[in-house]
Amino acid sequence: MALLMMAIDSTIVATALRAIQHGLQASVNLAGWTITAYSFGFVLMLPISGKLSERFGRRRIFIGSTVAFTLASLGCGLADNIYLLIVLRVLQAAGGAGFTPSATGIIVDHFGSSRDRYVSLFGSIFPVGAMIGPIFGGFFVTWLSWRDVFYVNVPIGLLILFLALRYLPHDRPRGAKRLRKMDIPGIVLLGMGLLAGMLSISALGEMRFGVGWAWFVGLLVLACVAFVMFFRHIQRVPAPFIVPRFIYGPGFGAVNLVNMIFSGSIIGAMALVPLYAVNRYGISAVGSGSLLTAQGAAAMICSLSAVMLLRRSGYRLPLYVGSVLSVAGLLLLALPPQWGISPYAWLAFAAFLVGAGNGSINPAMRNAGLQLAPESSSMLAALRTLSLQTGAIVTVSIVTAILVGNEHQGAVQAWVYAFLALLRLAALPLVRSVPEQKGAW
Repeated sequence: MALLMMAIDSTIVATALRAIQHGLQASVNLAGWTITAYSFGFVLMLPISGKLSERFGRRRIFIGSTVAFTLASLGCGLADNIYLLIVLRVLQAAGGAGFTPSATGIIVDHFGSSRDRYVSLFGSIFPVGAMIGPIFGGFFVTWLSWRDVFYVNVPIGLLILFLALRYLPHDRPRGAKRLRKMDIPGIVLLGMGLLAGMLSISALGEMRFGVGWAWFVGLLVLACVAFVMFFRHIQRVPAPFIVPRFIYGPGFGAVNLVNMIFSGSIIGAMALVPLYAVNRYGISAVGSGSLLTAQGAAAMICSLSAVMLLRRSGYRLPLYVGSVLSVAGLLLLALPPQWGISPYAWLAFAAFLVGAGNGSINPAMRNAGLQLAPESSSMLAALRTLSLQTGAIVTVSIVTAILVGNEHQGAVQAWVYAFLALLRLAALPLVRSVPEQKGAW
């Protein structure tokens, strides 16, 4: 329920942007920051929430995240100016960032030999939220108020809180590990790097004919310096914020890179499909938005199927199968409709193939890193989500920067999908570096 609530919230707000702009008498830019601020807060808090889950216990962080998300949602609905709404969206994101790491840790700790299957089922939750979020958002904006987009989280959050307090088992004692001091310098350096990197990517996506290059370069340099200092720091301290091998060690480095390229970039590319449908084929806004339903349905179906086969197939076979499906879908997106098929049906089938590809690989990639270090499942889950978010945000920002001021946006975007298909093919050798595992872990 918590993961579904978070997934719905990540898409439902986009449908209410215009209503928020008029309701709070804000500019388009400031209204858009209600989404940007959430992305920033979510990415910044992911590794921190993973570390907190391991330090203070998964149950506590899950319950704390539920409280934070619910209260921030209530505050968003009550906000009387756009600046307060943006701040509350950051707090809401901080709560949402704690769900996946803590929930993953709870399953790894308490589900025994079945944990691989239940962790894999996470992949079927997010597409459901992505499908129904815009539907709920359209209903609230049309018949009720934009504030209900946030208020809807309050009763759900209270129900989750009641069920969590009643049914989630208490965390196991962690002994002296809990008493270790938090690596505050490591947190600060990573936070600086992520924030500067996110802002530089945002600046890239909003450039207008070269204006803003100084900001982009300056922020990018700051991000690089902060990351270099962070990596030097975690190699020297006895109890680093993130153990270096989780980022680039044997097995872990390949898993993080595959998550970023195979899933993250595709998520970002598919978020631009409605824009592509409008620009290239003149499909209506409603019709173009519904294309993502085909992608979500395919991802859910294939994810559930992959869960049932994962113990026999291992992790690498689903990656190859999913890559074939995704490459085929991306190429179909790039090519014009053939054999008299309508543009809508052509794009829907292409989106279905891409969704099927992502759904096929998600269960494997959720388990590939976890089985290497189950005791650090919360941090590994946070790093996986961070890799996905990074790949998606970079892809969207680069593509939108390319599209700005171009008279033939549909044709340019077609070449982008063709390039992503080639990138996916070029990255296939990475699959051999992904840790293999058959059976339960």
